Amino acid sequence: MPERPALIAAWARSAVVPHGGAFNALLPHQIAAPVITALLQRAGLDAQAVDAIVVGNALGAGGNPARMLALAAALPERCAAFSVDTQCCAGLDALALAVGLLASNQAKVVIAGGVEAWSRAPIRQHRPLYAGEPAVAYERPAFAPDPARDPDLLQQAADYAARCGITRTEQDAYAVQSHQRALQHAPEVAQEIVAVNGVCADSYPRALTAARAARMPVVATGSQPQAESCSLSSLAISTRADGAAFVLLATPQACRAMGLKARFTWRASASAGGDPALPLLAAETAARAVLERAGIASVHALQTVELHDAFAVQGLGFCRALGLEPASINRRGGGLARGHPIGASGAIALVRLLSNLQRDGLPGDCGLAAIAGAGGIGAATIVQRL
Repeated sequence: MPERPALIAAWARSAVVPHGGAFNALLPHQIAAPVITALLQRAGLDAQAVDAIVVGNALGAGGNPARMLALAAALPERCAAFSVDTQCCAGLDALALAVGLLASNQAKVVIAGGVEAWSRAPIRQHRPLYAGEPAVAYERPAFAPDPARDPDLLQQAADYAARCGITRTEQDAYAVQSHQRALQHAPEVAQEIVAVNGVCADSYPRALTAARAARMPVVATGSQPQAESCSLSSLAISTRADGAAFVLLATPQACRAMGLKARFTWRASASAGGDPALPLLAAETAARAVLERAGIASVHALQTVELHDAFAVQGLGFCRALGLEPASINRRGGGLARGHPIGASGAIALVRLLSNLQRDGLPGDCGLAAIAGAGGIGAATIVQRL
């Protein structure tokens, strides 16, 4: 079997901190630079060996966050810097693009991942067409040219829940489990987290009971007859957040030459499009595509699965579609328990996957990380433990 083009030697992330929290004053490169420094230390590699960095970022509004980070982290000035904006999928798509750089011999060592400073995101306005007209502020851009296929993300999740009969009780139970797992496994998860601004643990996971969950307010209700029982509560939605996560990839030849200890090999990646009116289904589409590319017949052959679940109903729907038990994914808590730093969320899921496989898996075991994004796009990656 020929060598795969990319090996993973190290991984690290910041804590995930809710919007307006401890990272409130930090720009993307200020959150991510300490993660890059720690990543290189974990790999035992000098920064001057890095040929390129690929950074997912969704809310930076222009510029080149990757170049800012490369300079802030003292990577060599010659280092190529690519910024990726596929919204929620950006952190995981960055990995696939990094593998492409290695496979095409454009680089030997690449850092890839994502960062989001949602707390410092620029204020967005549409420029007026005519002099004298005011600029029009907006919260999010369009994700499809046809407004009928570009639904409010909360509303489409609520409509999906009602159509599939996924009740609020089921959603809240799924979310409570995510928080419980994150709290239970916090000491293990802390080993992958780099202290940034004095924060070295995810801030959001909470001790929740079913009674407390039932008191959470409803934030969206579908339009179908059974919609009320399938409403989305605030607990069943991943909160806005800041954070960063990165992995260090290198060719097999570079690992041998530089003495890097590779712990995982990249097996396959998939970036896939689906119905923009149902964006939460795109993670399932990407997962099926990456399984086929990796030559793995069934998701049940994987040792672990990490899904960034922006909504509880998304996690439940993903499991239904792939024949998984909800308890079998995100075994140490998912995005519902951490929060959603958009451009970093896919990379955080990957770091969680690597940590889980390193702790629980055996050589040869594979795992999958997946995420869906606005506009009906999905991304997924399979890695294998060496």
